[in-house]
Amino acid sequence: MLTVGDKLPALTLPVQQGTSALPAGETIDLGQTNGKWKILFYWPKDFTFVCPTEIVGYGKLKSDFADRDAELIGASTDTAHVHFAWRRSDAELADADFPWIADNGAKLASELGILDKDEHVAFRATFIVDPDNVIQHVTVNGLNVGRNPQETLRVLDALQTDELCPCNWTKGEEVLHPIAA
Repeated sequence: MLTVGDKLPALTLPVQQGTSALPAGETIDLGQTNGKWKILFYWPKDFTFVCPTEIVGYGKLKSDFADRDAELIGASTDTAHVHFAWRRSDAELADADFPWIADNGAKLASELGILDKDEHVAFRATFIVDPDNVIQHVTVNGLNVGRNPQETLRVLDALQTDELCPCNWTKGEEVLHPIAA
């Protein structure tokens, strides 16, 4: 599995966003950074039970991530048409207006090393990637346990301080300033 310090694969992949038109070959270039951080999170499969709770949770924080110069990107190993149908079937998912990578060939998931060998879907993996496309944080959950998007935001805040942040640190609190003896 790719980890902290590794480069995010610079792939161009199919993507789906919005509910107004059928997917028409739109793509996202993960090699482009535009000077922004990326929050890339994978869920196992569309039309499931835990996944929409995470997508909606991340979607509600989209503007908070944007305020921190971070682009929110979701992904699964489903197709763009399946993403489109799922968004159209659920108003809360429709409101989760950020790009959803359609990695149905599992190309990116394979390069990231996050495929469940038995189920052949991606684990619940979250990557925080800096503006140089270097992975700075990774968390991976099994298929049955959802994530806490607020924790992803907290970790992004800590990473962006470029300081020593203690346990449970939140934005606005003091960072550590060790004194040499």
